[in-house]
Amino acid sequence: QVQLVESGGGSVQAGGSLRLSCAASGFHFNVYMLNWYRQIPGKQRELVASITPGGLTNYVDAVQGRFTVSRDNDKSKGFLQMNNLRPEDTAVYYCNAKLPGSYDYWGQGTQVTVSS
Repeated sequence: QVQLVESGGGSVQAGGSLRLSCAASGFHFNVYMLNWYRQIPGKQRELVASITPGGLTNYVDAVQGRFTVSRDNDKSKGFLQMNNLRPEDTAVYYCNAKLPGSYDYWGQGTQVTVSS
């Protein structure tokens, strides 16, 4: 059974940090692109950060320098370290594992709330 399970969300004050985790099972995680998205109610889901199977990373400008995406292929896990959080980072965060042109899996989402 394919699963992506996020954890690590919560509520913090502005300037604080959170580390999101994404545990994968049921598929070959090590060959999939890992993406982190976020969504605010009423808005489209936004791609925040990506990491290739080999560890190349990419970030949206709004989080560049504050967020770090990483993965542990041996443990089939992905991570999003979020530092210097801002109120505008408040959203539901989703991990996504994608094999280009093929399978596409999503986690259930985890709420991140940043207060000013």
